[in-house]
Amino acid sequence: MSNITYHISNLLEKMTSTDKDFRFMATNDLMMELQKDSIKLDEDSERKVVTMLLKLLEDKNGEVQNLAVKCLGPLVSKVKEYQVETMVDTLCSNMVSDKEQLRDISSMGLKTVIAELPPASAGLCLTANVCKKITSQLIGAMGKQDDVSVQLEALDILSDMLGRLSSTLVSFHQSILTSLLPQLTSPRMAVRKRTIIALGHLVPSCSPALFTQLTEHLMGELTRGAATANTRTYIQCLTTVIRQGGHRVGEHLEKIIPMVVKFCNVEDDELRENCFQAFEAFVRRCPKEMSPHIPTVIKLCLKYVTHDPNYNYDAEDDQEDSMDIGSGEDEDQESDDEYSDDDDMSWKVRRSSVKCLEAVISSRRDLLGELYGSVCPTLVSRFKEREENVKSDIFLAFVALVRQTKPPHGSALDPGAKEDPAVILLKKQVPTVIKALHKQLKEKSMKSRQGCFSILTEMANVLPGALGEHIPSLIPGIVFSLTDKSTSSNMKIDALAFLHVLLSSHAPEVFHPHVKVILPPVIHCVEDPFYKIMSEALQVTQQMVRMMRPLEKQSSFDAKPYVKDVFSSTLKRLKAADIDQEVKERAISCMGYIVAHLGDQLGGDLQPTLQLFLERLKNEITRLTAVKTLSLVASSPLKIDLRPILTEGIPILGSFLRKNQRALKLNTLTALNIVVTNYSDCFKPAIIESVLSELPALIQESDMHVSQVAIMLLTCMAKVCPSSLSKIGGAILPEVLHLVHSPLLQGGALTSIVEFFQALVLTKASNTGYSDLMKALTGPFYKAKSSDSLSVHRQSYYSVAKCVAALSSACPKEASGTVTNFIQEVKNQKTSESVRILSFLCLGEVGRSTNLGGHKELKTVIMEAFSSPNEEVKSAASCALGNICVGNLEEYLPFLLKEIGVQPKRQYLLLHSLKEVISALSGESLKPHVENIWTLLFKNCECGEEGTRNVVAECLGKLTLVNPSLLLPRLKKQLSSGSSLARSTVVTAVKFTIVDHPVPIDSLLKDSIGDFLKTIQDPDLNVRRVSLVMFNSAAHNKPGLIRGLLTSVLPKLYNETQIRKDLIREVEMGPFKHTVDDGLDVRKAAFECMYTLLDSCLDCLDIFEFLNHVEEGLKDHYDIRMLTFIMLARLASLCPAAVVQRLDRLVEPLRATCTTKVKAGSVKQEFEKQEELRRSAMRAVAALLSISDVEKSPVMADFANQIRTNAEMATIFESVQGDPISGAVESMDTS
Repeated sequence: MSNITYHISNLLEKMTSTDKDFRFMATNDLMMELQKDSIKLDEDSERKVVTMLLKLLEDKNGEVQNLAVKCLGPLVSKVKEYQVETMVDTLCSNMVSDKEQLRDISSMGLKTVIAELPPASAGLCLTANVCKKITSQLIGAMGKQDDVSVQLEALDILSDMLGRLSSTLVSFHQSILTSLLPQLTSPRMAVRKRTIIALGHLVPSCSPALFTQLTEHLMGELTRGAATANTRTYIQCLTTVIRQGGHRVGEHLEKIIPMVVKFCNVEDDELRENCFQAFEAFVRRCPKEMSPHIPTVIKLCLKYVTHDPNYNYDAEDDQEDSMDIGSGEDEDQESDDEYSDDDDMSWKVRRSSVKCLEAVISSRRDLLGELYGSVCPTLVSRFKEREENVKSDIFLAFVALVRQTKPPHGSALDPGAKEDPAVILLKKQVPTVIKALHKQLKEKSMKSRQGCFSILTEMANVLPGALGEHIPSLIPGIVFSLTDKSTSSNMKIDALAFLHVLLSSHAPEVFHPHVKVILPPVIHCVEDPFYKIMSEALQVTQQMVRMMRPLEKQSSFDAKPYVKDVFSSTLKRLKAADIDQEVKERAISCMGYIVAHLGDQLGGDLQPTLQLFLERLKNEITRLTAVKTLSLVASSPLKIDLRPILTEGIPILGSFLRKNQRALKLNTLTALNIVVTNYSDCFKPAIIESVLSELPALIQESDMHVSQVAIMLLTCMAKVCPSSLSKIGGAILPEVLHLVHSPLLQGGALTSIVEFFQALVLTKASNTGYSDLMKALTGPFYKAKSSDSLSVHRQSYYSVAKCVAALSSACPKEASGTVTNFIQEVKNQKTSESVRILSFLCLGEVGRSTNLGGHKELKTVIMEAFSSPNEEVKSAASCALGNICVGNLEEYLPFLLKEIGVQPKRQYLLLHSLKEVISALSGESLKPHVENIWTLLFKNCECGEEGTRNVVAECLGKLTLVNPSLLLPRLKKQLSSGSSLARSTVVTAVKFTIVDHPVPIDSLLKDSIGDFLKTIQDPDLNVRRVSLVMFNSAAHNKPGLIRGLLTSVLPKLYNETQIRKDLIREVEMGPFKHTVDDGLDVRKAAFECMYTLLDSCLDCLDIFEFLNHVEEGLKDHYDIRMLTFIMLARLASLCPAAVVQRLDRLVEPLRATCTTKVKAGSVKQEFEKQEELRRSAMRAVAALLSISDVEKSPVMADFANQIRTNAEMATIFESVQGDPISGAVESMDTS
């Protein structure tokens, strides 16, 4: 310790030296010391250092002064609080000193101290005390009217402080406001500007009363009609206030808008600019309150976008090429004398009005139709704007319009999607836009050309193929931008990027006539020294190669003349080793396309190029790209001869399977798959061994996708080189069998294993015969303990049954014996449950693909099993009956339908079998039986058992998909005639007609789903619930079905989120009374729908209305609160601005949940429930706190502080930080 003290006192001594260099070096060393975290100063040293540094602020040498200021920053956190206060006191009193230099350096010192103060959230008193000291001094300094520079510095420091630490100054807010408002009328513009900035920082954290005082002051001054300069200041101030705390201005908008509109008509361009900036802020920050005023704003913007009183555009149109406007009329000449161009501020009005239009376009997708009618033509006509800055904003506004036109995600899958009306409107505009841009593309100004390319790129993305007929007029512009000597790198990159989008979004034929013109400049860019241009150009070349000779269809275009140029320029880049990583990868990829599309025309160049690929394959940095490229070349229909590199290449690929990089493993497996299929003659046993030995480690349940691709490779090898699989039994087969018995196996991985077994049994290799494989598959089930039918996981029964059926279909001779065996197993009463379940499932899977009509006793055996005491056996028998029926419809379907009619007790199981049949069969084979099934189902649609009704509904829904035009109207008719049970069955049936891929029923459903959704208002609770579940399913799987109906459905949906007192009843349970809420399930379903709508139809929702109901949900039952917390977290990321506006109302319920304690003596579940609620609420709080600047809200800052200071809450907050927000949504029913 004393060592440091000694060192510091040494430095302090040097600081008093007369030699300025000594002082400089000593101060510099002190700064180094203070920046070390480990430094601890004793009280005496602290005092001396502070005194010394403050003294050095008055040093004669400027450099020493600057260093002393820099030392103050690290010093703040190293000395005690009263020392910081001493520093601040001295600095503040220096601020009002007569010496200008001292004032400047002290204000820099204060800014440094403020920047280093710990944030208010750290909960230290230091910050609050120091801020209060500074503020009271600054308010005094601002009152000094005589010295503007003191005022400016004081305002600057105040802004800094309010910006960082506003919430600590709450007690001073009123006095700060009182001292700032008079400054708005200061004669000095700089003072006015800085006052506005300070007020802006004050707005987010001030109290509502203070905010109202500020707004009313501004509105009062504006109505008084002060001088124009002051009016400008007040409108600027208003704009800043809105940007910072827009949601609070909402209630005053009705009075403000007419005033601002009035000021637009004053002949003062700068005032008009301020007015449009205010409008832009209104539109962005108060979207809801602005809705009624939007037409007025658009009208004004359109009027002033063309406001250019000192320029005659007609003259320019008359003489296309000359820029000389002297040929205007005489009046023009006169006005030129009295008006110089420097005074022309009209461009500011044009720019601000265009920005305001852009804000309207970006925030109001719902107005697209009107915007295309009024705004679009004006914007296009203004592409000729003479002022560069304005023009680039016009381009940006048009890009925003095109972006908004892109149909929102999810609607691409829409049923029978008619084209979005906005897209049709944009298509109509294409010729006009191209005509307007055609001239611009040849302009000297690069900014204009870049703007043109950004519009064109956006249009090509939103309307793929629509620019096809205009390509001849676009090509010269692209070539000009690529070849013009004065073109900057960014310009070239933009032109190439547009060309790439154009090539990938249009058919090859439209480019064929232009290859001759466009290829040379692109190749020239490939040889450009700048790596970014090179990289873009290689990407374009790649697209051009695909375009010159598309492999998917025959093309008449002759690519021969161009092959040499394309090849040699790409080769040069492929060979270069000292080149950027991205260029290396793109060169490999581009050459891959050249070989795959034009390889037959490369002649002697082909083999050396392939050797280069091999080199790149050995290099760790380029190996992934090389593997992808190899797959591409190997799958080319040109049958490129790869044999020379495969002998060396395949072992290298084999070694990649050992690497940790997952993408590399997957791409290598895909490449090997293609190579094995197309080049099987290259595979010598040694080469095959090098790959096979790597595969067992990849077949693991921890990564199903890698396992799936690895097994596909094995299947491929088994088909192509059967001899290669003789060694499989040892290492690979146990891994595959382990996977079959895994509970995680499903989907693609299961399909790949089924195919593998079929291929394997056909190779007739040793120890992989039919009986060996059957034994290996079914063995574990025979070993399972008889009492515990599920010691093997349920999923693996289904997986094994599928594999058994696959083996049986591959070896039909052995299959019939196997079926007899299974029937015996089922009949034998001593068989263990697990074997009976497996046997039934296997019978079903085998019966699905082969007709089991020959086994007469099957029906009796299955019907007997329906009486088994074990539920699993019953379920397996039901599944078997359905699957056997699929394979032998003529015999089994009539039997099944008869049994459903006569066996009411077994109806549930029999209906499950029927469901299997309907799900599995195509429409054609079912059509003859539809009427019988339909009649039978409708007899049972009012069954008292809900489980049975649900199965009936699923059968009805899936049956409707067979013949929608006939059956959907019947379902609709049933809505009005049936009982409430029948209605709930019908509505649930509709849910099963909505699937997540396009089907023929979609267009019919779109027209009639409105009628089914009317049941959201059904008098019966259960019907309302299933109706909401159906709505949720539509919103999740096919949002297009319900988009158009949202305006009428949403009020009904929101209505169902309300707590209904008449549905709450008390039940007496012994001595206790227990409250039951019958409406809970319906409310839960309604909130689940709201959550789904956030993802699929956000643009159709009125977020503020939506938030009202979320707010109600935050105070509801446990389940609903859990849901609304997740919704709130989702909203915080989707539309933060709206959430911030509502913070005051959202924080209280969150606080209530986080602070509630469970009564002592409650059961364990109560404690767990409450704990989960608090965690969920904390996740929502964490999401809210991630919104930028949210802590400027006093309510939120207060709550955040409470969390940090309360140990228990702080712990929960810390623990949820890493949690995914949507943790609990997975369990929601969105089927």
